[in-house]
Amino acid sequence: MAGANLSETEVSRTRFEGTDLSKADFTKALGWRANFGQANLTGAVFSSADMNRSNFAQVKGTGANFSKAELNRSDFSGADLAGANMSKAELARVLFQSARVTGIDFSYSNLSRARLDGLDLQGVNLTGSYLYLTQFGGANLSGVTGLTQAQVDIACGTAQTKLPAGLTAPKTWPCKDEEE
Repeated sequence: MAGANLSETEVSRTRFEGTDLSKADFTKALGWRANFGQANLTGAVFSSADMNRSNFAQVKGTGANFSKAELNRSDFSGADLAGANMSKAELARVLFQSARVTGIDFSYSNLSRARLDGLDLQGVNLTGSYLYLTQFGGANLSGVTGLTQAQVDIACGTAQTKLPAGLTAPKTWPCKDEEE
């Protein structure tokens, strides 16, 4: 299915796990609870797609375009997303545990309550991102761009979280665990 045109299609609950979807076009597709686990999404386009609560665990998604996509409560655990475009995306409560996120463009995205614990965010763009209770416990943020003190103040980190020069951990760190 490499290069498939699935633009504006309904793919909710479809099982794509392990499928080669490199350079596939899912622009404006609707795919609630779709399963892309371990799929090859290299260079795939999900721009303006609605993929809430979908499984992207362990996908190969280098250079994929998720700009303006709705991905709330999706799972990207263990995914390789290096260089992906997630600008202006809805990523509330998304899981990124053990994911490779270097060089991702998260500019102007909603990352509220997303889990980025322990990740190396080298080259990640956080300009204008909404980071309310975003979990950065033990993450390396020293190489991110666009991060402000106001964003850090509403995010969650730990003593092990590395911040860029000039930014300081707020007294509210670590945040209290909250109920799902």
